[in-house]
Amino acid sequence: MDRTTIDLWVGVFVALGVAALLGLAMKVGNLTTTSIGETYTVSANFENIGGLKPRAPVKSAGVVVGRVAGITFDPATYEAVVSLNIDKRYPFPKDTFANIYTAGLLGEQYIGLEAGGDDVQLANGDKITQTQDAVVLEKMISQFLYNKASESTDDKSKASSESGSESTKPEADALGASPLDNIGKSSADKAAK
Repeated sequence: MDRTTIDLWVGVFVALGVAALLGLAMKVGNLTTTSIGETYTVSANFENIGGLKPRAPVKSAGVVVGRVAGITFDPATYEAVVSLNIDKRYPFPKDTFANIYTAGLLGEQYIGLEAGGDDVQLANGDKITQTQDAVVLEKMISQFLYNKASESTDDKSKASSESGSESTKPEADALGASPLDNIGKSSADKAAK
């Protein structure tokens, strides 16, 4: 093979590598999914959204039914207001639950919708009132460690109070039947006992 052919093949492989990296970056950024057609917008308030981002998926039963349109802060209620664009093909009852979940242990966060039993469906501009905040991993770990620390101090205080009460009981029995009580008594006194 001559030098020009080798350079051409190297150029082709470099171009394929750059295209693969670009495709991977778009996949990670949720930019590869196709548009979901006509949507209706609903909102939901959360006290803590964790790492939820705009364009995060909205899923129901594991199926992507929409996307997070935007996230704002309401200064009156001190809550995050999340706007959801839901595909019109998927109607949900008014008493639907909106929960923030994490894909895997450290994966991206998404909103999961759990349909209620109401006959009236959500419409454009409605608000989902029943929500559950994101679980913050750092908060769970600190709570776990705090609970473990308080359990160990409770166990230590129980053990010291129990051992203190047990140690006085044998001492009382030992004082009643001490061999030192017999010192200085005659053998007749010992026999009388």
